[in-house]
Amino acid sequence: MLIEVDFNSEEAIYIQLRNQIIMGIATSEIREGDSLPSVRQLADMVGINMHTVNKAYAVLKQEGFIQLDRRNGAVIAINLDKLEALEDMKLQLAILLAKGSCKGINRAEVHELVDEIYEEYE
Repeated sequence: MLIEVDFNSEEAIYIQLRNQIIMGIATSEIREGDSLPSVRQLADMVGINMHTVNKAYAVLKQEGFIQLDRRNGAVIAINLDKLEALEDMKLQLAILLAKGSCKGINRAEVHELVDEIYEEYE
């Protein structure tokens, strides 16, 4: 899995890592049971501080995407609490849709965008 960090982005580096790992899971680039690089390995690969990787892994664990094990490190382990995931998605989408509405993006354009994005995951 190739991780690329944009050091000029306003988005925090740990969030960029988190997002890329989630995208890797969604596109089946990484799968349930796969091990992620150790904190030290990923920090060295990307050229960032180990604490940043540790924070990304902690967030992924909290969100139910990985399990942390002293022997095996970070392992993809999806927590399938669908109702909780749907509620979280609803909250995040409400804000995104409100922003889009303010910019004049209509329902049809949103549906088209959602379909386009989901095609990448199939």
